[in-house]
Amino acid sequence: MTTIEKSVDVHVPVSTAYNQWTQFESFPAFMDGVEKIDQVTPTRTHWTTKIGGVVREFDAEITEQHPDERVAWTTVDGPQQAGVVTFHRLDNDTTRVHLQMEYDPETLTEKAGAALGVVGHRVEGDLKRFKEFIENRGAETGAWRGDVTPPPQV
Repeated sequence: MTTIEKSVDVHVPVSTAYNQWTQFESFPAFMDGVEKIDQVTPTRTHWTTKIGGVVREFDAEITEQHPDERVAWTTVDGPQQAGVVTFHRLDNDTTRVHLQMEYDPETLTEKAGAALGVVGHRVEGDLKRFKEFIENRGAETGAWRGDVTPPPQV
């Protein structure tokens, strides 16, 4: 597994940053390689990505979610991936968005890209574009403030 950790400070209140992040169908507006996301249920999304000419579709499940604090997910099929995005209030108008994810590169090309830090750079670019997206709008496009409790550890 490869781990990536990246952060960006956005000049919006924590609730605005969090609310926008819960609007998964807007991710193609700022995430490179994400073609489409469909919200299937309150906790399940269906992703279509196109990276390096390779199209992939997979489902992801929200495993934990607490308003203004965190959203955690894992894939349920397709490429092995899991992560968490946390929201940290720096002041009334500034939020640090911190993303940590683990993924398992499958192909030789993906393994080479992981070794060269290509995915880390892509995630960093996605966070910068999220910053531009939410700061330019000044308000979220919607919100889902549901709470998802993680399953008990065994």
